[in-house]
Amino acid sequence: MTKADRIRGLADGTLTVAEIAAAVGIRYQHAYNVLNRSGLLGKAKVNTCAAPVDRPSIPRAPRIPRAAIIKPELRAETLLDAGFRWASAWSIDEADALILTEPLPKEVGVYAFVKAGIVVYIGVATMGLAKRIYFYGKPAITQRTSLRLNATIREELGNSSEIDILIAQPEDMTWNGLPVHGSAGLELGLIKAYSLPWNMRSSG
Repeated sequence: MTKADRIRGLADGTLTVAEIAAAVGIRYQHAYNVLNRSGLLGKAKVNTCAAPVDRPSIPRAPRIPRAAIIKPELRAETLLDAGFRWASAWSIDEADALILTEPLPKEVGVYAFVKAGIVVYIGVATMGLAKRIYFYGKPAITQRTSLRLNATIREELGNSSEIDILIAQPEDMTWNGLPVHGSAGLELGLIKAYSLPWNMRSSG
């Protein structure tokens, strides 16, 4: 006699599906399925609602709180060793304007603001370095990031800190025949990998 025959034979109305499964030595779901296919569920003492489904236990990786993900700081020497170069520094003139000590290139590139040897901000200048950095010195009313950094740089300079500017101009490339923007990719990679106090995206 097969297990299926034994299950059907016990479906005489005196045993529940769970009791039948225990008597035959099988799982509840097995007994339920046999009785259901045989049209015998009505003869067993069972609630004919949908049977519980045995689901495999899937281990889940523990959630790591965002605050627990600590990124390393980015030192200026790391960028310099990789090909960045010193280009300018922030200063305040006699008219209280935020200015650069040296002019910047007009070409596209990545820039880094450095305080005491530590990179505090990374940005990409798709409109050109000179034009993008200009807006930090003279931000428009709608440029929230430029306004925020203008105030931050002024505060640091007022505290006798020096804010240097490093730049890099990586070449564009291709990936499987598709164009890749070298500067934009480098900026995003650095923001994702390092703790950059002035980059709001770096905290995510």
